[in-house]
Amino acid sequence: MSIDVEGFEADHVVDSVRWPDVATVPSGPLNTVSAAIADRLLRRAVTRLPVRLVYPDGSVVGAADPTLPTMVIHRPEALTRRIGRYGLIGFGESYMAGDWDSADLAGLLTEFGRSLADLIPPALQRFRRFAVVRAPRSQRNHPTQARENVSAHYDLSNELFAEFLDETMTYSSALFDHLPATWAELSAAQHNKIDRLLDASGVHVGSEVLEIGTGWGELCIRAARRGAYVRSVTLSVEQQRLAQQRVAAAGLSDRVSIELLDYRSVQGQYDAVVSVEMIEAVGYQFWPTYFQTLERLVRPHGRVTIQAITMPHDRMLASRDTYTWIQKYIFPGGLLPSEDAIADITAQHTGLRTVDVSWMGSHYAETLRLWRERFLHRGEAVHALGFDEVFVRMWELYLAYSEAGFRSGYLDVLQWTFAPTSRPT
Repeated sequence: MSIDVEGFEADHVVDSVRWPDVATVPSGPLNTVSAAIADRLLRRAVTRLPVRLVYPDGSVVGAADPTLPTMVIHRPEALTRRIGRYGLIGFGESYMAGDWDSADLAGLLTEFGRSLADLIPPALQRFRRFAVVRAPRSQRNHPTQARENVSAHYDLSNELFAEFLDETMTYSSALFDHLPATWAELSAAQHNKIDRLLDASGVHVGSEVLEIGTGWGELCIRAARRGAYVRSVTLSVEQQRLAQQRVAAAGLSDRVSIELLDYRSVQGQYDAVVSVEMIEAVGYQFWPTYFQTLERLVRPHGRVTIQAITMPHDRMLASRDTYTWIQKYIFPGGLLPSEDAIADITAQHTGLRTVDVSWMGSHYAETLRLWRERFLHRGEAVHALGFDEVFVRMWELYLAYSEAGFRSGYLDVLQWTFAPTSRPT
């Protein structure tokens, strides 16, 4: 989505009350120095990548080929001052404010993502811990705060999510029969993903299933149609409301119950425990508790299957205490695990042992592309729901940034199935 900057400034003035950090450009002598460093690093980075920077005076830095992903910078000083003060948070806020645009936002971010580790010179990386913003302790996912963190994203508006999700209202990676895919294939691909997870979990007629993280109920419906009995828990009031309506409309209320309940408070045991892209919201301090809870809730001959977005282990360790743009504006309190972290925690803190793992990162890239294109196409409807231009730009960046993570190989997503075993005494 490209915005005329003059029009943006005239017609879409950033609300300083709702978006104070976007409305205010950092200033002061120290920021002048850090902005100069940020400008130099940005220019240095693009000379090593197949991307271009285009400045208001028409000058170009980087690749000469105009068909390559291009970052059109409208307000260079504002951009570098934000990056100099807040790093990647400032980079995201500069897009929200309209300081820059790109006709190929996902492509541009993909190229940055492929060389993320090389963008900062090694001599400067030792100072990273002094430059980055620390994650606020107030966002840690203790039971009360976890509900607030979940609500900040998932209770925005069911109508908003309906504008860009397919008819299944599934907000996680699909599993396509082939790539690339079309919008018309998305709902079937979501069912493919759910069916694979239920198969891995051994869900069949009469199975008692626990789902941690309801979403909008499609997995409940799919499992109940197999003849299973499903208990699902969520912390989102809006998701619970719509999921219950969808289950009732499917005529499955006798087989499905959906409760507003923290996963740590669930009691009982089940033949299958499933959890789709929920671990990302747990917070690394609570990952052992999460897996211990899964183990406690599954019967001795049952299965546990999670679907999880993962990042490289070294990057997870480096960023786990860092406050990111995603945490500030999209998923407060969240952190992506690494495969090593999952393997180590389940081995050290539980008796859960791996029986199956399936990767599908390229399918998530395609899922996100379809969501992003649909979201932009439905821009007027999103505005009509009461969301302003800054929000629309924020969500476009979020979807493009996520897509780029999978296209660059920085992120992956997998379905991981565990079986409980007897733990040594």
